[in-house]
Formats: sequence, structure tokens, C-alpha cells
Amino acid sequence: MNYEERDPYGIYKANTSGGIGLDAGKGPGPALMGADTLIGNDVYSRKAEMLGEVKEIMLDMRTGRIAYAVLSFGGFIGMGDKLFAIPWEALTLDTMNKRFVLDVEKEQLERAPGFDKETWPDMANPEWAEGIRAYYGRPMYAA
Repeated sequence: MNYEERDPYGIYKANTSGGIGLDAGKGPGPALMGADTLIGNDVYSRKAEMLGEVKEIMLDMRTGRIAYAVLSFGGFIGMGDKLFAIPWEALTLDTMNKRFVLDVEKEQLERAPGFDKETWPDMANPEWAEGIRAYYGRPMYAA
């Protein structure tokens, strides 16, 4: 399912105010989007390999920024999948295909630091955050 199919408020529908961003005239998206409509969106590699789906969006409550998208990868029908915290800046919204693109190879994601849904890491720990951001080549943002 993609963000247009999860749009209970008509955020991505045509409007008379003109809109902004890549799809001008269709509401505020994609320059401004509802978090609930992004959860469940597919994530693909640049080679169009399916990598998983966004399970959660993590907000940094100190800065008001989106810190991570939690990506589910692997497993079968929700069983045995591994979760990954992906720095938000590492994702690109593909408005043509209505999905996210992550610039990593599938093999790189398989080797990435991940976690089980029963054992979440301390994402507020600066050392953990620096390691994740370094893995995906994304610097820490200023607080």
C-alpha cells in the first residue's frame, strides 16, 4: 500500500490552492506529508530491489526532527523479520512509483546493524546514533 491509498484526509488530492513540491496541485504532498500515510510504504534499492517496508517513524523530541524510519526486512509474512533504524535523510521519496528509495544494496542491508522487534536499541544514545548514521553515510544533525 502507498501513501495515496492511506490518505484519509485528502492530503494528496487535487486542490485549488496550487500545492507545493513535485506534484503541485495535489495538496501539500510530497513536500509536506502525514506520518501515518508513510507508515507501511515500501522501500526499494536504487536497483529496484524490494528491501522492506516502513514500520514506524521515530521523532527526536528534543529537536522536533524525524530521526529514523524503522524498516522491516526479511522474514516471511511478518515472522522473523529484522528491524533497521534508517536515518530519515537516507530515504528518498519516489513520487512516480509511490515508494521510498534507500541507496544501499540488499547485501549491505543484510549486514547492517539491526534489531528484533522484542529488543529495541536505545536510539537516544548518542554513540548508537553515531554508529547507525556512519553506517548509512549520514552525519549527525545539529541538536
